Amino acid sequence: MYTHIHTFHIPVMGLGYTVDTPVKVARFGISSVVSIIEDSLIERMRQYYYEKINEPYRPIHASEPDYRARRITDYLNLLNRMVNQQMEKLKASAFETGSELTQYFEMLPEGSILKKMYRQMLEMHDRFERKKTEQKLRREIKAGSIDVNIMTKVDNTRYTATGEIIENGSDAITALRGYANSELTDSAIVFSAGMNPRLFGYMENLDIFSEMRDGRFVKKIVIKVSDYRSAIIQGKYLAKRGLWVSEFRIESGLNCGGHAFASDGYMLGPILQEFKNKREALNVELFDIYCRALTEKGKTPPARPPIRITVQGGVGTCDEDSFLRNYYQVDSVGWGSPFLLVPEAVSIDGETLKLLAAAGEDDIVLSNNSPLGVPFNFLKGASGEKEKYRWAREGRPGSPCISRMLQSNTEFTDKPICTASASFIRRKLRQLQEEGDSRCGQQTEETLAKECLCIGLSNSALEANHLPPINSAVMGVTVCPGPNLAYFDKVVSLGEMVSHIYGRTNLLRKTSRPHMFIKELKIYLAYLRERISKITDFANVKIINYYRSFCRNLHDAVTYYRSIEEKIFTRNTGEREIFGRELTLIDAEITQIETTIA
Repeated sequence: MYTHIHTFHIPVMGLGYTVDTPVKVARFGISSVVSIIEDSLIERMRQYYYEKINEPYRPIHASEPDYRARRITDYLNLLNRMVNQQMEKLKASAFETGSELTQYFEMLPEGSILKKMYRQMLEMHDRFERKKTEQKLRREIKAGSIDVNIMTKVDNTRYTATGEIIENGSDAITALRGYANSELTDSAIVFSAGMNPRLFGYMENLDIFSEMRDGRFVKKIVIKVSDYRSAIIQGKYLAKRGLWVSEFRIESGLNCGGHAFASDGYMLGPILQEFKNKREALNVELFDIYCRALTEKGKTPPARPPIRITVQGGVGTCDEDSFLRNYYQVDSVGWGSPFLLVPEAVSIDGETLKLLAAAGEDDIVLSNNSPLGVPFNFLKGASGEKEKYRWAREGRPGSPCISRMLQSNTEFTDKPICTASASFIRRKLRQLQEEGDSRCGQQTEETLAKECLCIGLSNSALEANHLPPINSAVMGVTVCPGPNLAYFDKVVSLGEMVSHIYGRTNLLRKTSRPHMFIKELKIYLAYLRERISKITDFANVKIINYYRSFCRNLHDAVTYYRSIEEKIFTRNTGEREIFGRELTLIDAEITQIETTIA
């Protein structure tokens, strides 16, 4: 069996953009990731798909016990059932022009064994031999996996009507329970945004994450990380609890969509090199800890399972994709933001789709808009941004807090509230007016910039599918592409995007696009300049030493990329020359920044 049909995957995007992506792409062997944290969105999608497939829909009301987990479980079961039905239909279809069966094989990478067998079948003149090969191809067809994502920081504690904490009722835990109870197999849960001891502690007691069939975990654990250190820390933490991490998904700290967790100047290339060098040692070390933990629990350890290494963030060309897979030996490359221009793959409304297609480099910005206080890549001019500033102009700044998932601030209240909520923003603005210091204007601007992400990142999917909003008070759409989307400028089909990934066509706009490694360096330089501009105490040795170390890491990355130039560019010397010049300019700029903190 060919476990991984494609060499790429579609990462989670927002709350709603990939909420039903498996129904759109899994039958073609493409794996994708669904966010399962916003249960109100999921409940509406449940109703939509039950009605679409003519099955009875029974609402799971918020007044029912464990409603969040039950909504998630049923929705995932529904997706799984629909994909299975699609696969049966696809397998039964004919090898003819335009059929989904033909599309399945046409989309495969050229180096695929199945693709070669398919090409051979097309050339066969013997009807018996062709029929036999067709049957063999049908047997080898496999759906892409339905994976799910939980952002570990979105873990707000829930309370009963009388104010008591609901045991194991936090947002992240109920989402995890919903996934664990689902019928999904050969699937994975992707944890992003760092370690959550409460969540991981709960997972330790769920036997499904230890269950194996045919030597593979039924439900795999994937950890999204920004560097090797994060992988070893989280891998050990889980291994000590008898939990095996089947994959570390490396993401560029800033050259990505949505929340951007900046590293201390460590770039993607050197990070991948460290994983490549230490991959086997990582597996051995974690397996030793894992075996001891299982033995202490009275369980028999399995044969040493593999650890997949995957990467995502800023990839835009077939050459970049191939280099990541071949040189760093990663198992899959994530293509996220470009798929926002593929309505066949995501749920996106028409207005936002047009904005994305027209967006240039200056339209996709690293902002402070997230209530989590984490830098957030988003598209300027989307309806969510317009809505929040319209509220402010009308004298009613801030959003009604409906989903309550990002409540974390206790500056004005005993219980946490969201910094994008009207409750927080109006208190904060009054405080700034009363203080009236010189930074009042800047702080006012930062306060008003906060945006409701729970609803804003859900609304596009609801609008695209003509579904009622979660709450009619918040209708705006927030969209969070990575900077890489600026180089794509048209709406395309699923087949066209897959062909771009595999180098069969080129969808990049007719403009100069820097190599993904250069782009990441430039983004970090801009981030570094912005951070240094806010330093008020240059006598603080700890702060200055931190930024000196940051600069050294950037210098080291430049040196590293120079050392592998001939491996990155094996054909086009013009591109290599541009790459080298860019490195020289970047290195000089790093040195110039160093002089400002000397």
